[in-house]
Amino acid sequence: MSDDSTRPRTAVVTGASSGIGAATARALAAEGFRVVCAARRTDRIEGLAAEIGGVAVTCDVTDDASVATLAAAVEECHVLVNNAGGAAGLDKVEAADLEGWRWMYDVNVLGLVRVTKALLPALRASGDGLVVNVGSTAGRWAYEGGAGYTAAKHAVKVVTETLRLELNGEPIRISEVAPGMVRTDEFALVRFGGDRERAEAVYAGVDQPLLAEDVADAIAWVATRPSHVDIDELVIKPRAQAAAHKVHRT
Repeated sequence: MSDDSTRPRTAVVTGASSGIGAATARALAAEGFRVVCAARRTDRIEGLAAEIGGVAVTCDVTDDASVATLAAAVEECHVLVNNAGGAAGLDKVEAADLEGWRWMYDVNVLGLVRVTKALLPALRASGDGLVVNVGSTAGRWAYEGGAGYTAAKHAVKVVTETLRLELNGEPIRISEVAPGMVRTDEFALVRFGGDRERAEAVYAGVDQPLLAEDVADAIAWVATRPSHVDIDELVIKPRAQAAAHKVHRT
């Protein structure tokens, strides 16, 4: 741990402008962390940072210079939550929009790697670091139309496992929190290019899908375990979801 025990622990959350990211920033702040809220939409993260007593840093995880700016703002980091990500489309492989696939890989996988590389010095400087990668049950199951997103989230899972092996012996823990069906304001809307009807259909009749706050609560729990305890992975689904293809609808 840092020599100065009176200093607040610092957590960095990417994709903090909405959904799971914003909820996680609030949950970690409630646990006493000084939260660095990182996202592209400056107005949103500035409002969030003001609300929770944190810091806003405008950051696009797909841009090297932007991530370097984030790293320069963080001298010591106890918790990094790689949350930025997203899905695009629901096309079959034979009709794949390769630009959409490229974007999904860049934001979900390369963005995670880019931010982790940049913040590893700050995680080491803390003397007790934790990386939480927000994966998905899409990193465990395949489903029709989802190959671009499931491939990206499978990559997140393997990158997480590899990083844990590579950093073994250092005071840095590596965890993945993998949610199933989560109803947020934007995930499905972004996936379907702003088509609200298609986005709403994803959750139609589902008895209580997860909320962003449910996932944030799990991330905060992982982040507050004793430093010798590593939660390798935590898969969290709503009761109504047994598998990707098995969701109870009323």
